[in-house]
Amino acid sequence: MILDALRELARLYGVETSYNDVMGRHVEASPESLLAVLRALGAPLESEDDAAEALEERRQELAERVIEPVFVAWDGRPPEMLLRFASDSGRITCRFDLEDGERWAWEKEISSLPPASPVGRLLVLPHDLPAGYHHLRVEHQGRSGEALVISAPTRAFVGDGKPLWGVFLPLYALQTRESLGAGDFSDLERLAEWTAGLGGGVVATLPMLAQFLDEPFEPSPYAPASRLFWNELFLDPRRVPELETCAEAKRLLGELRKQIEELRKAPLVDYARLMALKRRVLEELARQFFAEPGPDRRDAYEAFAENRPELENYAAFRAVGERRGEPWQNWPERLREGTLAPADWDEDDRRYHLWVQWITDEQVSALAKEARRRGPGLYLDIPLGVHGSSYDVWRYRELFAEGISAGAPPDSLFTGGQNWGSPPLHPERLREHGYNYLIESLRHHLRYAGLLRIDHVMQLYRLFWIPQDMEASAGVYVRYPVDEMFAVLSVESHRHQAIVVGENLGTVPPEIGEAMDRHDVLGMYVVQYELQPGNQGLRTPPARSAASLNTHDMPPFRAYWEARDVAELQRLGFFSEDQAREERDRRATLRRQLLEELPPEERSDERAYAGVLRRLLEILAASPARMVLINLEDLWGEAEPQNVPGTHMERPNWRRKARYTFEELSTKPEVVDALRRVDAVRKERG
Repeated sequence: MILDALRELARLYGVETSYNDVMGRHVEASPESLLAVLRALGAPLESEDDAAEALEERRQELAERVIEPVFVAWDGRPPEMLLRFASDSGRITCRFDLEDGERWAWEKEISSLPPASPVGRLLVLPHDLPAGYHHLRVEHQGRSGEALVISAPTRAFVGDGKPLWGVFLPLYALQTRESLGAGDFSDLERLAEWTAGLGGGVVATLPMLAQFLDEPFEPSPYAPASRLFWNELFLDPRRVPELETCAEAKRLLGELRKQIEELRKAPLVDYARLMALKRRVLEELARQFFAEPGPDRRDAYEAFAENRPELENYAAFRAVGERRGEPWQNWPERLREGTLAPADWDEDDRRYHLWVQWITDEQVSALAKEARRRGPGLYLDIPLGVHGSSYDVWRYRELFAEGISAGAPPDSLFTGGQNWGSPPLHPERLREHGYNYLIESLRHHLRYAGLLRIDHVMQLYRLFWIPQDMEASAGVYVRYPVDEMFAVLSVESHRHQAIVVGENLGTVPPEIGEAMDRHDVLGMYVVQYELQPGNQGLRTPPARSAASLNTHDMPPFRAYWEARDVAELQRLGFFSEDQAREERDRRATLRRQLLEELPPEERSDERAYAGVLRRLLEILAASPARMVLINLEDLWGEAEPQNVPGTHMERPNWRRKARYTFEELSTKPEVVDALRRVDAVRKERG
């Protein structure tokens, strides 16, 4: 009886009490996991014994809700909105504020509204709606309710429909002869120009968001310090206008030349050292600006700051963190709760963070403009979550579930599941706050992106929540308002004329695939997932897909081809000896199948890799896939991965530079010829 009440309570909070894993097994959530997740969602529970009382309280809370906080008007068609008032007599007053400032106001007898089963009345707005975010307020006999109405095109922006292709390389890994120890926005701009010259319209990289590169230290681009600000590590100080008049910054650049040269020659990015060196130069440039801002530069800065309402808060947060040298969870209560004062930070540090965000915006804007010369341009990536000590969690505490991490259930590789360490967004609080944080996170990227990848797109439907101090396998799925999330995506994609790609790899419920098709969100087609022993051949990439050989979380194609990753996975404990042997046998079968498609003279060890690579790229280029993305490292046969999931401590993930400089790779015949061939096949296709 108690367990039944707990499960019903879970249902009313959007928590799934069971799921089918990737192997098809039925998994029941434990009472302990349900209790922990329900507490994080706000249920008044200490133990299972409280379930019946909490269930009654939740039912009453939902029954007394005058109106749901959010509705979707697809293609402007007014939705039916359920109103719950205690009486069916008297007049209802309605006020509808459109995003553009127009207001509709009217009154009606509540008894004239159509009844809804089992209780309530249905309200329908009097006119079709323009796209955007509108607000409704209803009042009746002293009670009131408010709702956000998202009017969204059913289909997200798709562009002109022509076949696209582009290249991928992590920005930190991109190096030119002029790089300052890691790739920067100037280097990425050169890559975009070169790609456009070969006919490509897309340049993709990993998230470029703000990071903690001191204390705490976290180099993963998927655990950013914020999803609302950029990483100043990628700034090129030599392109900052203030450098012309800042003698001290020029002197520092010369003085640091030897150290920068050491960083440039190193095979791995030394984030902490590089950021410390760059910051010395950037701090001088920031001081120069605030001491003597020219009128044009001052006006440009003030316009930027006015359009970024979060900027002052963010700069203060980072400055306080740098003075204290500890995560915000260890700060005194006043600071933890968000009350910061000038005495809490060093003013130079605060001004530094204000200034670098402005300069970063200038350089990213220039980069985006260059990248759009031949197509959509930048293909940016918005990560699932943020670092647990991030600005976003500090600033929007009520939107994140406390004591919970997002992750994934056990599968054939990660048999214990995965804990990604990011606190998940609270679905009900997101709705109550009108999706403001999600909208701002999207806009931060879409101001510059022609395409945007949504990391783990399944988060729009459900997310695996893992309670603190529990194994990843003990997690449970929590549902999100999928229609509302896709509506926000659609509105923003049209406003910014950007194509949306959903990373739909792994355990994908059918509902998310149906929603992606319905809303014209591209899925991902990855050859290394698709290759299977047998004679059926590769499945043709769907038209609504971004097709590639692999992803940043997978071995490069050379390592996959030679099964080099299997030994590493066995060493790390992901494969048993038997599993490793089975996987090597599977890869050997795949190699034989792929070689059979080559002319006999190309099947030797020396030429096999290049022949198979060329063949697979031609298949992708000739396919109906909307976009084909080529990992540049595959073109010269790189075998070392950029990241191996689940090996945060064991490997130098997110640090390895590309084997060749841009000057070298951009003239290598195996690189240039492959991309020209892809361009030719794509043009034939379109």
